[in-house]
Formats: sequence, C-alpha cells, structure tokens
Amino acid sequence: MTINRREFLFFLGASAGSAALNSCQQKDFTPFGDSVSPTNISANIEGGINFKPVQGPMPLSGTRTVAQTGQLIEISTASPQQQIQAYSAYEVADDLILPEDFTYDIIAAWGDKVGDSRFGYNNDYLSFVETGKDQGFLTVNFEYISAKPWIQTYQKVIGKSLPFAQLEAAMKPAGKEGINAFALADKEPRKKMVGEVTKEALIDLGMGVISIRRNPDGKWERTNSKADRRITGISGLEDGRYLKATGPAVAVFNKKGQGYNDKLGDKIIGTFANCAGGTTPWGTVFSAEENFQNLVPESVFADGTSFEPGQKKFYIDDEEIGGLGNVFGLAGNKYGWMVELDPANPNDFGTKHTWLGRYRHEAVGIRVVAGKSLAFYSGCDRRSGHLYKFVSKNTVTDPKNKANSQLLTEGMLYAAKFNADGTGSWIALKADQPVNPDLPSFHAGGIINLPKRPAGGSFKVEKDADVVSFKQQFKTLGDLYQGNANEKQGAILIDAHYAANAAGATCTARPEDTEIAPDGSLYITFTSGSASDSDGGPDLRIFQGKDGKAYEYGWIMHLMEDGNEPSAMSFKWKMFATGGEPAEGGLGFANPDNLLIDNSGNIWMVNDMSSDKLNSAIPPGRVGKDGKPISQSNLRGLYGNNAIWFLPASGPQAGVAFLFGIGPMECETTGPFFTEDEKTLFLSIQHPGEWNGIRKDLAFENRQFAMKTTDGQEFMQTRKVPIGSNWPSKKVNDSPQPAVVAIRRVNLRSLISP
Repeated sequence: MTINRREFLFFLGASAGSAALNSCQQKDFTPFGDSVSPTNISANIEGGINFKPVQGPMPLSGTRTVAQTGQLIEISTASPQQQIQAYSAYEVADDLILPEDFTYDIIAAWGDKVGDSRFGYNNDYLSFVETGKDQGFLTVNFEYISAKPWIQTYQKVIGKSLPFAQLEAAMKPAGKEGINAFALADKEPRKKMVGEVTKEALIDLGMGVISIRRNPDGKWERTNSKADRRITGISGLEDGRYLKATGPAVAVFNKKGQGYNDKLGDKIIGTFANCAGGTTPWGTVFSAEENFQNLVPESVFADGTSFEPGQKKFYIDDEEIGGLGNVFGLAGNKYGWMVELDPANPNDFGTKHTWLGRYRHEAVGIRVVAGKSLAFYSGCDRRSGHLYKFVSKNTVTDPKNKANSQLLTEGMLYAAKFNADGTGSWIALKADQPVNPDLPSFHAGGIINLPKRPAGGSFKVEKDADVVSFKQQFKTLGDLYQGNANEKQGAILIDAHYAANAAGATCTARPEDTEIAPDGSLYITFTSGSASDSDGGPDLRIFQGKDGKAYEYGWIMHLMEDGNEPSAMSFKWKMFATGGEPAEGGLGFANPDNLLIDNSGNIWMVNDMSSDKLNSAIPPGRVGKDGKPISQSNLRGLYGNNAIWFLPASGPQAGVAFLFGIGPMECETTGPFFTEDEKTLFLSIQHPGEWNGIRKDLAFENRQFAMKTTDGQEFMQTRKVPIGSNWPSKKVNDSPQPAVVAIRRVNLRSLISP
C-alpha cells in the first residue's frame, strides 16, 4: 500500500468532517513547553515541530534537517551522494537518545520497593492519573520475563538467589517439551524448584501503582503513599487479594463443566502478560492481558471451560520463561482479559470485565460521550488477530463518574469486518450470529483456525472447501458453544478469537494499539502483516504490500464510525501511515506499536521490532550466503534500535515521521503517556539487553549494512553496535534493568531565533 502523508482528514465529506478540521488543525505544537509560534522557530525547525529530530541510521524523506559532523543536510533536497556521505558511518548508543535540550530521569526500575512488594519486570503501558497540581498515581504494566537478562541479573538486583543451574540440569531430559510440574508429586525436587522460580517470576508480572510528584526543578520523584501497591501474577494465591470478574464468563467460572476446574469459582489468581492499556475519564486504568497463551493453556472446550494445566508446561527458551501457570494449576480461561484498576483505591486489586472478550489483548481505546453508549476498542495481537469493539447497553451520564465502570457489565462485543473499498462493519459475537468464515485462500499463509467440535480447542483450515463444509455443519455461533443462554454467551466471549473467525471477522495484521483522537475517530497500529505457520496471517485484500503480498513493516490506520457515533455498526477506514524504507514508499520505521495522541491531535508512536533482528547486519546486494534475497523480517536490522516517533496529523508536515528518540540496546520503547500539561512524557524502557544480556567490558562490533538512499541507491554503512546493555546505570558491566523514565525539556531558548 502507498502512504498518504497528507490525508489525515479523509472524511471531510462525512458529517463529522468539519468537527475533525476544527479540532485537529493547529497553528502550533505545544508539548514540552509553551507554545512556539512557527514565525519564531529556528529555521532548522519546520512547520511548528518544536524539537530537532535525532538522527537514526536510515536516510528519511520529507522536509527535515539532519545533523552530521556539524553540518545540516536538508534531506528533501539532498542528493544521493550527500545522503551517502551523511550515513556511511553510524554509531548506535546504549542509551535513550533524545533531541537537543531534552533529558530524562529514572522514576522506577525493576527491583525497587513498591508497597509490600517490588517494581516488576518489563514495564509496558503507563498511565498517569493526576490527583492535584504536579502529583498523581503512575500505574505500570509488567508484561513478561526475558530469560537471559533476568536470570543473569536476578541475584544482583533482587538480592537473593534462585536455583537456576539446578533447574536447567533437571530440565535437560525433557528438552524443548518442558516440565508438567502440575502433575508431579509435591515432594518431587523438580516441582519445588519450578515453584520457587515460577513464584518469583510471577511476582515480577502484573501491575503496579506508584505515587509521584514533580519538584520545582521539573524532576519527578516517588512519594510512597499508602496506595502504592502491586497486583502480581500470584495475587490471591497466598495473600487473599483475588481479582474479581463481571459479565457472562463468570457463569462459566462458577460451573463444573467439561474441562479443568480450579475450584475457586469466580475468584481469580493474579494477572500477567500485561502489555498495553488505557485510561478512563473517571480515573481508572485498564490493563491488557496479551500473550497469556505462553503462561497457561489458551484452548477451551465448547462450554468455555479450560484445558488442564498440563497442556502448557513450564519451559525456558532463549527469550522467555513460560508456562508459569503450570505448577500452580491456574485455569487458562481466567486470563486474556481486560483488567480495570482504580489506582487511588488502595483496596482495589483489579476487576476483569468479561464482556470485553478474552483474546490476546493489546490496548484499549475508550470513547466516552455523555448521553451515548460507552465504546471500548481493543486489538488481538496475534497474526490473524481481530479488531474488537464493546458497546454498552446503557449510556453515559457524566464521563467522570466512577459509576461508569458498571456500564461494562452489560452490552455486546463486536469484531470488525473490513472491506477493500474502505468501508467496514461490526459483527456481534452472540449465539444467533451466523457462521460465515472467510476462506483461507484470502489470507497470508493460507490458513484460518476454527473451533474444533466436539473435541474443543481449534483446528487449522487450509482448504476453501473445508470452510464450506464447516458452514454446512454449523449454522450459528450457538451451534459451536454449550450451556444456558448466559453460559453460552460466556463461552463465546472466552473463545472470542475463534468465535470471531467463525463469524467472518477480518483477520488483520497484529493490531497493537487503539487510540481515540480528539475528534472521536480511532487510530490503530497494525504491527506486522506477515504470517505464521500456526496462526496464519491477515486478509491480503486489506493488508498487503505494493506487490500484493504479505508486508512485514506495518501500518497506522485511521477509522471513523459512520455518523461519528460510538455505537455505529459501520465505519470508514484508510491507512494513515505505512512502515518500511522511504525508497519503497515507507516512512522509515518498522513495526509500529503503542500510540499516544496529544491534545492537538498529533500522533506519537513507539515501534517494536524483534530483539533478535535489531541491528542485524545486511550484506551487499541484500542477498544471503545461500544466494537468496534477505527476507523482509531479517531486513529489519536496517532500522537500528526501537524508537519513538512523532507524526503531525495536520498541516504541511501531516503524515511525515520525525524521529524523537532512540531506545537503549535490545530494548522496546513502550507505554508513552503525557502529563495533562504535556510538559512531561513518561516512557517505559522494556527489556534492555534482552538478546545478549549484560554488556561486558563495553563490547561492540562493527557491522556492515546495505542501506538505500531515499531514491533507492544502495550504499554500505559501517555501524558500531554495542553487544548487550548496561542501561540504565550505563556503568561498565552493570546489570540492564527495565525502567520507567520521565522525559522533559531543559532549555527552550535554543529553539527561538535571537
């Protein structure tokens, strides 16, 4: 697909067009300081962008300036030779790189004390709920365990040891299959070791609340209030702090059915795989349980009950420690939900609202309009995952009333159906919905997965004829699920991804964020359009590269509901930005992830390339030793480290991507969130050193990269790449630690002409 930089307001013909124009066309750009009039901005800053973009490893198109050896090069007019000269050498830093006159402060890092627990690992989504001037609650998600750095540094950071070496030796006979510790006798040494490591890992997952305030000098510090607390992966197991649940799935939790029963009824032990999230106008925070399938069984029976814990064994691989629910016998159907938390209430340990569906949740876009139904948007971050919307039965009276949480206990969950002509509709996931799956031939990978009956779980469909047969056997979703009306609805919500496949929802390209713009429209990041052998991939009629095939680098989509109504059942959509190299029509980033929309409607985006691909060398001609072209996935080495980008949504620079910051080695930049005055940007730095662990003795490599100028001429770049990470201390041989930072401007004067 080609990018459309200047087509932000593509719905001007719609009824909401004038509202969109008024709310999103701004004369200047305000975050990080007082408004800066374009007439007073230095000539090096274009169109009201009040920071000097940092230089990444790739030449970018669009009107911008790039600093190199004291020179400023205007990329839009620079010759290929000038670009080659500017980018023939590049040094990657093991630090958070920001524009001139910006700095960052560490707010909290893994292992810091939080209430009666500790700050968790791999911090992700951030929410800052202000309670007064320059103070409030920062809520933080903790997603997963990166095996190598966590094992390497656990003893030094946490101050106690775990039996890693003994456990590794005990697991060797099992190989990649892992250990079903749940089935072992309690006295079995392996079960004890797995339990010990699992407990500590689950403590490092979940959510955390910390109170902070801003000092007169602009720095943020913790205040350690009574509300500071952790909700971990084992909350409730030993402390009685169970999570609660609402909605139809509660009926499934409370019954004895076909599958595994944890005997806890509607009580839920912990939350984990907490990735993205959202914040409500009434001051609560939503946390998305994403890759729960790596910790507990995802598959369920037709009545919504879980497969037994042995279906997800405990394991340790190169990237993570998984199967963490196994040894404690956690029921898989209780994970994969949206968790609501009131950070100001020290007795609130979270509620899972099951009307929002169970799938690999990424983010939640929350639209709250007085006199209308609530609309909650979320994406399923899997290859072939869907875009979802929940619409409440009752309407909002006061957007800031905490009673709005009750609106989430009754309504309907819908999945999106995209049409190639830029329109779409919402499909209700309910019992009388007709079964009508898309054909596997439409999808990257040629696969679609459907509910398997009567065995439970799902099965892979690769032939169009098998979909036709499936439709003949099952007429409605109600034919695929069991129980009374409420229980059947609960089972559908528990199995939302496969139910949506069966109903004909569009398989998409890993929807990783859903954010509401000031005009009420929705932005969605689709991280990657590639396929997998197990999940398949997106519908190629919607998500494709210029050649019509699967496209790795992702998109940002703009969606507006018909009539701009939260409860509308149809919508229009268009791609706002496309990832990839400028020479190929992209904006210079790959794999867009979390979004943040500022008060002027501009977009801030962080990207999420896989750790093993970051700064991976690219040979001349982009051809491997086997004589085959380097795949799109492996070409991601060109893009350097994960970063944070700024995309103006209107004006002369609309849709151009400006590089605001670059993360430390092997990290993912996540969870950007502004204070209300937009003078501070909170940001998570997740898993520094994930692939190589501790950087030893400042080790680095000089690697060669076959880069391209913006017009497609190849040239070789020598890139100095640190091996591993010592961030955030940046001390030689120190442990890498995930941490949350506060980014602020320290000097505005350099931007203003004398």
